[in-house]
Amino acid sequence: MAKPVILILDDDSEVLQALEHDLRSEYGNRFRLLRANSALMALEVLKKLKLRNDSAALFLVDQRMPQMTGVEFLEQAMEIFPTTKRVLLTAYADTNAAIHAINKAKIDYYLLKPWNPPQERLYPMLNDLLEVWQASFRPPFEGVRVIGSRWSPKLHQAKDFLARNHIPYQWLNIESEEAHSLISYTNCDIKQLPVVLFSDGSHLVEPTNIQIAEKIGLKTRPKMPFYDLVIVGAGPAGLAAAVYGASEGLRTVLIEREAPGGQAGTSSRIENYLGFPSGLTGGDLAQRAVAQAQKFRTEILSPQEVTDVRLHNQYRFITLADGSELSTHTLIIATGVSYRKLNVPGSERLTGAGVYYGAAITEALSCQGEDVFVIGAGNSAGQAAMYLSKYAGSVTIVARGDSLKKSMSQYLIEQIEETENIAVKLSTQVIELLGKEKLEAVAFSNLITDEVEILPTNALFNFIGAKPHTDWLESVVERDEHGFIFTGVNTLRNWMPPKGWTLERSPFFLETSVPGIFAIGDVRHQSVKRVASAVGEGAIAVQLVHQYLASL
Repeated sequence: MAKPVILILDDDSEVLQALEHDLRSEYGNRFRLLRANSALMALEVLKKLKLRNDSAALFLVDQRMPQMTGVEFLEQAMEIFPTTKRVLLTAYADTNAAIHAINKAKIDYYLLKPWNPPQERLYPMLNDLLEVWQASFRPPFEGVRVIGSRWSPKLHQAKDFLARNHIPYQWLNIESEEAHSLISYTNCDIKQLPVVLFSDGSHLVEPTNIQIAEKIGLKTRPKMPFYDLVIVGAGPAGLAAAVYGASEGLRTVLIEREAPGGQAGTSSRIENYLGFPSGLTGGDLAQRAVAQAQKFRTEILSPQEVTDVRLHNQYRFITLADGSELSTHTLIIATGVSYRKLNVPGSERLTGAGVYYGAAITEALSCQGEDVFVIGAGNSAGQAAMYLSKYAGSVTIVARGDSLKKSMSQYLIEQIEETENIAVKLSTQVIELLGKEKLEAVAFSNLITDEVEILPTNALFNFIGAKPHTDWLESVVERDEHGFIFTGVNTLRNWMPPKGWTLERSPFFLETSVPGIFAIGDVRHQSVKRVASAVGEGAIAVQLVHQYLASL
C-alpha cells in the first residue's frame, strides 16, 4: 500500500524547505511528503492523487499566498479529501484570520511561524492530529476502478473482462457523488462511459478489452514466429493441453479471445471435480491452471483471437485478429462453446442491461435483495442459482423440460431443493424481454397450458444452448450441422478417410479431417460436456501431437 500523503504548501521557498526537512525527519518513514509552492499546482496534485486513489493524511498550508489564501485553498482541498487533517501556517499578525478560518474552512489547527524547536511546537500537535486521522483511516481500494451506469452494456463488458481475468476492480455507480467528482478530475464527458481508472492515475474512456489488457500488462502478441504447438482456446481442455505440452518440452503458445477458463471459468462452484472435496470456483481452477502452464513457460496471448488458418505442406499458419501471423506443425482447437442468444423480442436491446449470458459472478453484487431469473437446466445454471441466492432476494430457475434430473447433477438438485430462496419453474420458456433502457420484466409461457405470465425483474441470466466457436474453421476442417468438429472415426465416411486426407493412417482419436490439427473439449463432436473430460482430452491430445511430430 502506498504511504499516506502529507502535503506542505508555501510560496516561500525557504519556509517550504525548512518544513520539509523537519517533517521528513519525523514522519518520512510513515508518510509520503509532497511539497508545492503554488496553490493551483497543489490542487492539480490533489486531483491526481484522487485519481490514483491515494490517501492524504495532512495538509500544512501557508495563509498568505499570491494566487489564493491558505483558507481558500483548504476550502477547495476539503472537497477533494474531506477527511484529511488541515493545518494553517500563519504569522502572528494573521492570528485573527486563522481563528476565523477554523469555522470557515474547518481547519483543525493553526501554527504560528516560527515553529522552533519542532520537538515542542510542531511535532506534538501534528502527532495528535495524525493519530486521530489514523484511528478512522480505512485503506483505499488498490486496483482498477470502473465508473459507469449499472445498465450499460459497455460497463458490463469491462467488469466481466476484469473479473474473468482475475483483475481486482471496484465499480463506482455514476449516480454517486464520488463518481461524479472523479469524472470531473479526468475532464471526461459524463456521456462517454464507462471510464476505467488505473492506479497510476491514468484512465481510458469506453475502452475495448484489448485496450484494458494492454494497460494492465496482459500479453496479446506472440514472441516468436514459429511454435511446436499452438492451442486456440483456454478453457479446461486448452489449459490442460498447454500444461502437458509445455511440460514435455514443446514450445507452446495458448491463444484465448476473452479470458482463461472458458465457459467453466464463469462457474461459481464446481463440486464434482476430482481432488477438491470442498469444491472450487471455475475461476480458481482456471487461475491455478494458468499458473501451472506459465510455470512450464507456456506463452499465453489473451485477449487475442484467431481469424484464419492456412495450410501449406506440413505447416499451419495462424492469422490473428491484429493481422499478425505465426506458424506451427500442430494445432489444437479448444475454443469451446458459448450460450446461445435468446431469440425473443427485446433480447438484443437489453443484453448487458439486465440480460446476461453467464456472468453470474460478475453481476451478483448488483442484485442484492432483488428477484432474479436463471434460464437453463444444466449444471452451469444450477451453480449460478446457488451463487446468486447468497445475494438476491429470490432466484427462479426456468427450464423447458419437466425435470432438472435429465441434465443437472443430483448433488446440485439437492442443494437447490434445500435453499429457501430458490424456486423452479418447469415446462416454461421465455417469450419476451420487456424494458426500454434496462430489463424491467420477463414474459414467460407455460409449454403445457400456453398460459402467459409477466413477472417484474431487473436481472435474467441465460445458461441455455451451446454454440461452438468454429465459424473461422468453416473451410478448414469438417464439422457437423451445428458446427461441432468431427474427430477420429467420426471423420470417416463409409470407413473411408476424409476428403483431402493425405496420410496412409486414419485420423487419430482427437485428430480432425486435417493431419496435425486436433480438437478437444466442448467444441468436439459428441464430446462429454464435463470439466474432467475436457482436461483428460487435453492430456491425450498432447500425446497424439508427439506421435504426429515423430512422423514428420
